[in-house]
Amino acid sequence: MFRKIELRLSGSGGQGVILAAIIFADAAIEEGINAIQTQSYGPEARGGASKSEVIISRDEIKFPKVTDCDILLALTQNSYDKYIASLSKNGILVVDEGVNVNMDVPYKVYKLPILDTAQNKIGTPMVGNIVSVGALYALIGEDVISKDVMMRSIANRVPPVTVDKNMSAFEEGIKLIRG
Repeated sequence: MFRKIELRLSGSGGQGVILAAIIFADAAIEEGINAIQTQSYGPEARGGASKSEVIISRDEIKFPKVTDCDILLALTQNSYDKYIASLSKNGILVVDEGVNVNMDVPYKVYKLPILDTAQNKIGTPMVGNIVSVGALYALIGEDVISKDVMMRSIANRVPPVTVDKNMSAFEEGIKLIRG
């Protein structure tokens, strides 16, 4: 059973990594697990660097920032370059397929068609963050957060008219990991 998971989600402004982190924190809290979410982004509202962190813990969270990153999501080359040094050597790296990654590393690497899946399977790049949520959820596992709770968290945070597309994006993200 897990004790604590530290996630850092990164990309560019407008890709929804902050919303993705909020969804994870909401779901963890609903599941009865301690969670904290923090965020930062560049002065540009869209296109600037964006980072969001989530700590999910069975124990009390004593510091609100990620100090030992277990899972790093990088949707852009810039975010990968900026945050890769923070990933624990036993961590998991999840990147979009367009990101150039040094594959000779100690951590597990998942190079996935996240943005392509959003555009070409769901029909809009706006759900790339939820495809990411699905992939990260598949890695974290249902023993941490139940799928129903995760789906409810997504539905509660996205615009009502987009719930079906976001649920499809979540499922596609899970498929990227589980096949």
